[in-house]
Amino acid sequence: MMNKRYTLEEANELLPTIKQELRQLQRMAEELEDHYTAYRKVKVIYQDGQGDALFEMESRLDFMQMELNLYIENFSRKGVLIKMIHPGLVDFPAILDGEEVLLCWQEGEPHITHYHSWTEGFMGRKPHPEA
Repeated sequence: MMNKRYTLEEANELLPTIKQELRQLQRMAEELEDHYTAYRKVKVIYQDGQGDALFEMESRLDFMQMELNLYIENFSRKGVLIKMIHPGLVDFPAILDGEEVLLCWQEGEPHITHYHSWTEGFMGRKPHPEA
């Protein structure tokens, strides 16, 4: 669905699902970060490269990273762009007045009310005329 273009209404209808999936993605990212921090501490203890604990933690980190990447791909399959995980920043490709734009949603906003061009980014956000 890489060529999907959303109307403001379609993007807002999908937003509850995106919010829920974003929360899951945030939890996964936090778990990965926590596990990586623990891994770094254990690695200091086993600097000589020995230790089953280190190998198990490395394997778990690899698996967690693959799982996180697959989850991010779920957004891409919908044609939705994850710009940031913390805080959540999500863009929905759209056409406005004949131009390709991105409908922009930031975590904490109740619904999508802004857009920006592909080149301006978040700093170029403008109110959507239909919002």
